[in-house]
Parts: sequence; C-alpha cells; structure tokens
Amino acid sequence: MVLLSNLVADYEDVHYPISKPSLIEVLKLRMYELGLSQCALAKLLGMNQSKISEIMSGKSEPTLKQARIMSQKLNISPAIILGV
Repeated sequence: MVLLSNLVADYEDVHYPISKPSLIEVLKLRMYELGLSQCALAKLLGMNQSKISEIMSGKSEPTLKQARIMSQKLNISPAIILGV
C-alpha cells in the first residue's frame, strides 16, 4: 500500500506539479478573506490606490519597504512577495 501511495505521489509531482502562488493570487485571496476592496487595502497598507492597482495588474512590483509592510499586515510570506 505504501509503494502504491509513493508511486501516485511521484506521478503527481511530475505530471501535476503544484506551483508556488504568485503575489497577485495571494493578494486577491487575502483581500477576499478580509473583505477588502483595493481602496481599503491601500489604506491598510498606507499606499496609494494607483500603486496597489499597478501591483495587482502585474505592471509594478512593491518596493522592499512596501513588501515588508505587506508581509507584516497581511501575514504573507516575504518569499511570496519577493518572488523567491
């Protein structure tokens, strides 16, 4: 039984790998969980709404300072925010 389980796990790892979530996906999830709009998220993070919009659309990345604030206030791993 263990052998079959290991074979299935190996097969899934090769053919159906689970990728790391992107910053945009995690931000959308946190916004949903906390019931926040982009405007409310901007206020929570002390950022302007246009910067949040740029980050959410993938046009811009947060600065290190902004990344630190996102990590602390939204409880998001710094690795996800920095894309490592």
